[in-house]
Formats: sequence, C-alpha cells, structure tokens
Amino acid sequence: MWPIKPISYQRHRFPPTIIRHEVWLYFRLTLSFRDVEDLLAERGIKVSDEAIGTWTQKFGAQFAQNLRRSRSKPTSLWY
Repeated sequence: MWPIKPISYQRHRFPPTIIRHEVWLYFRLTLSFRDVEDLLAERGIKVSDEAIGTWTQKFGAQFAQNLRRSRSKPTSLWY
C-alpha cells in the first residue's frame, strides 16, 4: 500500500479542518462555490467564493489521490 501524502496548509488564513470540510462539501455534494459559501456562512464562517474555488483547485486532486490510495484492493468476491 502506498503511503498517504500529507497535505500542507501553510500560508492559509483558515485552519485545515475548515479547508478540508469545504473541499469535501464541494466535491461530495456537487454544490456551487456560492452554495458552499452560504453553508459555511450559516455556521458563522465567512469565506469568499474565490477562496473556495482556489482551495478546490489546489487541494482537490491531492484529496482524491489520497482517497484512492487508502481504498482496499478489489477482489473477485462479489458479496
């Protein structure tokens, strides 16, 4: 199994938990940047839709790669 690469969040104003949650919301629920912005605003987090777009472009591929690496290998059993 390949090791999961750590993702660096240096030089970002928001903590990594907020960035991870935002990227998860965007890709998992297939929302627009403004929808994600509204969801975070309801929770008291003020983030612009430009920042959300930048984070998804910067971290989205790394998240997907780490998820693919952490999956188990497919087997011949169907049940």
